[in-house]
Amino acid sequence: MCLLDTLNRFILNSINRPSIQSLPMAEINSIFAAAVRVISQALMIFGGVVPYIPQYLIIKSSQNAEGFSNYVCLTLLIANILRVEFWFGKHFETPLLVQSIIMILCMLVMLELCVRVYSKSLCHHLPLNQQNISSTKDLTLDIHEKKFTDFQMDYFWKWTAFTSYLQFLFAFSSVLSVITWLFLTNTLYIETIGFLAVFFEALLGTPQFMRNFRLKSTEGMSVTMVLMWTSGDIFKTVYFILRIAPTQFWLCGMLQISIDIAILFQVLYYSDKYRFRKR
Repeated sequence: MCLLDTLNRFILNSINRPSIQSLPMAEINSIFAAAVRVISQALMIFGGVVPYIPQYLIIKSSQNAEGFSNYVCLTLLIANILRVEFWFGKHFETPLLVQSIIMILCMLVMLELCVRVYSKSLCHHLPLNQQNISSTKDLTLDIHEKKFTDFQMDYFWKWTAFTSYLQFLFAFSSVLSVITWLFLTNTLYIETIGFLAVFFEALLGTPQFMRNFRLKSTEGMSVTMVLMWTSGDIFKTVYFILRIAPTQFWLCGMLQISIDIAILFQVLYYSDKYRFRKR
């Protein structure tokens, strides 16, 4: 009797249970969708800093930062500080907020290296013979005077101490935070800083483009970095569109892709020009 009851319960459970084929497929689809979402968010958060690894290694090994414009750091720092402020007025996806924080840290690391290398190069170029001792002292004094607290616009973002950059960023962030707190409910203000955030980021490649144009060379610039910029910006723009991010994000993403392509054309143009001169 107990055996019959057990058999009946097993049959009833088998009838009421979902089909063996449909359950695993549903689970697989769910797992796959979750995996794609996690991977895309991880790429969104950390993908932006990857292009700077080759450039960082080049600068560190060569002890020469002339091929990289530190105005790229300024552009990204301002853009991501603005984006963080924008989040307080209009919440967007958390991965985009985390991405901004990671990028700020990355740019501070890049900037510290550039300033350190630049300071070393200045010291190495100081005249060392006896008859130039007085000029050496004057030059050294002039170097040490290039700091943020001097409030000299001629030396803006050309300071010789990393602490000066931190002081400027702290002052900028503090003033912006106070203004944002005062106008937190003002839609026009919030949308404006949102646009400025992505617009500054869209102009990321402009300092590098202008530096290449001025020197008529891309020597010292990591081509790998620019290729990663381009692929990352394409991915990011598609992500913005698919995730229905604010319009400012994907419009400026397209502008960013255009500038990346322009820099890649510079690589081709100046390399051909260099080879032609060598013949």
